Amino acid sequence: MSVVADTVPDLRPVRPARPGRPRLTRSGRWALAGLLLGTATLHLWDLGSVGWADIRYASAIRGMAQDWTAFLYASTDAGNIVTVGGPPGSLWAMALFARVFGFSAWSMLVPQALMGVGAVALLYAAVRRVAGPGGGLLAGAALALTPVTVAMFRFNYPDALLVLLLVAAAYSTVRAIEDGLLRRLLLAGVFAGLAVLTDTAQALLPLPALALAYLVAAPVGFFRRGFQLLAAGVALVVAAGWWYALVELRLAGNRPYIGGSRADSALELALDDLRRLAGIDPGPLRMVDVQHAALVGWLLPAALALLVVGLLLTSRRPRTDAARASLVLWGGWTVLTAVALGTGGYLTHDTVALAPGVAALAGIGSALLWERRRRWAGRGTLTVLVAGTVAWEWTLLDRMPALLPRWIVVAAAAVVIGFVLIAGTTMRRGTAAVGSALALMALALPAAVAARTTAGQVGLPDVGAQASAPGPELTDVLRSTGRTWSAATVGTQQSAALGLASDTTVIGIGGASGNDPAPTLERFQAIVEAGEVRWFVDTGGESEILAWVRQNFEPSTVGGHTVYDFARPAS
Repeated sequence: MSVVADTVPDLRPVRPARPGRPRLTRSGRWALAGLLLGTATLHLWDLGSVGWADIRYASAIRGMAQDWTAFLYASTDAGNIVTVGGPPGSLWAMALFARVFGFSAWSMLVPQALMGVGAVALLYAAVRRVAGPGGGLLAGAALALTPVTVAMFRFNYPDALLVLLLVAAAYSTVRAIEDGLLRRLLLAGVFAGLAVLTDTAQALLPLPALALAYLVAAPVGFFRRGFQLLAAGVALVVAAGWWYALVELRLAGNRPYIGGSRADSALELALDDLRRLAGIDPGPLRMVDVQHAALVGWLLPAALALLVVGLLLTSRRPRTDAARASLVLWGGWTVLTAVALGTGGYLTHDTVALAPGVAALAGIGSALLWERRRRWAGRGTLTVLVAGTVAWEWTLLDRMPALLPRWIVVAAAAVVIGFVLIAGTTMRRGTAAVGSALALMALALPAAVAARTTAGQVGLPDVGAQASAPGPELTDVLRSTGRTWSAATVGTQQSAALGLASDTTVIGIGGASGNDPAPTLERFQAIVEAGEVRWFVDTGGESEILAWVRQNFEPSTVGGHTVYDFARPAS
């Protein structure tokens, strides 16, 4: 019987060994702690100097912290006239912090900074599983030091939460590729769906790469992989779709007007966002021009080269090889995002979506080459890549001399190349991996210095809607009203400036553009008749409501501003 049993073949599928989670040495733990502490310091240092950041979002967050309806729809203020436009996910965390700790610039921006630390930690964890601690540290440092990420993790735009959720989705996908468990892929779908509730178009860009990596490399049958991806797609739709369904199914009169839309529709805004990424086509090299390279492209050429090298080095490995799967995932993320941003219409801060892919490729590709450091081919390739990156950074700094003296780049390059060529062959493996990552971080020094400047200085001209603050005389008048709304004015940018300065609620006629039909003239007349608003501050612009106010009420001047008192009809 034992002979028969021994001759029966084992028909259970044999799964190749997975890389799993390499053991972290003491030096590796200290390096990780230093990376996260440094990231937190970079994001939190002098955070108060940012002020209210974008005042439209700041005003909305204040209103969301005061009223749950405003919280659900992301209204521009607690009066729920009109929304900021777009899904509300990015504002929820900041509004919850403000509700718990009180509204201030710090309570609004600290969550953003913490999201940056979380994104770096998750990227480190994802890359470490396939490239070891050194690769994870390099990837995390590259993300932490990218100028546009530092700017956005210190600002109140949707990008901070978007990056965190997308990196979380990628991490869950990496784990799912290791063991083929459906629950991990469903979790990735949930994270991706929440990212869609943050910034619809940007969130969708890297998702095909995540799906392709799983379809290629997951250790289960092909049809099961397809079924699991469909299930993850359902999880994505549910995680994002509930809010869109709520908005579309609720009668317009029972919720705020969807700002920026023509038909009071959140789905319309989402489709417009997708069209925005497909409509300009300025050329494939857009991401490597001076402005965009300064924001996100310091390591982009090296990352693309490392992608090619990495795929060549792993080409003979089994289908389920996790390192190659991660190259497909992060490489697809980088290429898809770069192409979409390079050929579509977007704001400069949208380039933050490119940063995780570039950082991950730098970490994984460098680790693969480091494994071959004892061969001249491996060391030579690393040296060429370092030299090429130095030449690229030298070119950028030559065109932007105010950012950083170029000798720093040369010094950093000398440290890295010397380490690769000399020390790398004599150090113990664990110490060498961590030391290599720490040395290679020096290449990102110019980016770190550039990132510590303000948003405008690093080339983000479209960041931060601002308006001139009202003087103390007008502010005192608004504070003394005691109405639902202290005043009204055209546009949420002006209303935000008035509301934040006076700590009152101000109606922004027409939303962000001043052209939204919210409120309608009839509704505004009813608000005035009910005594819910006292003043109208005329800051210019044209609207049907402004024309009605000018015709029916007496103007006066308060602190250099023309205002209309609704208690004084025109004679």
